[in-house]
Amino acid sequence: MTSPQTFDGATILVIDDSATMRSCLAAYLGEAGYRVVLAEDGFDALAKIGDCQPALIVCDIVMPRLDGYRTCALVRASAGFHATPVLMLSSREGLFERARGSMAGASACLAKPLAREALLAAVRQQLAAVAH
Repeated sequence: MTSPQTFDGATILVIDDSATMRSCLAAYLGEAGYRVVLAEDGFDALAKIGDCQPALIVCDIVMPRLDGYRTCALVRASAGFHATPVLMLSSREGLFERARGSMAGASACLAKPLAREALLAAVRQQLAAVAH
């Protein structure tokens, strides 16, 4: 029996320009029972967000064309997704990245390389926060 705190079946939009990271995140989240939609950059994500209606977004910061900060800010500025939690991923862990992510509207910032349990704990925490 699953606990209601697992949010089985919740849709998570994963945005990362690295195919390796996308498949790794999709495996972690898919195995945990989430429905995963993949996007290779911010533009791809913005094209898919309306159709997939994600409960949460996991977004890399450093991407070509439209980086994670701008993608997050655009999501926050949209009427339909302004309350959707965004977990930012950074290969550089530091106060500057967290502060800039927070200014763009990120709910939290996680450092790469990402441990499976740290990712799942952050996802559960963010989903629980919006459920209350």
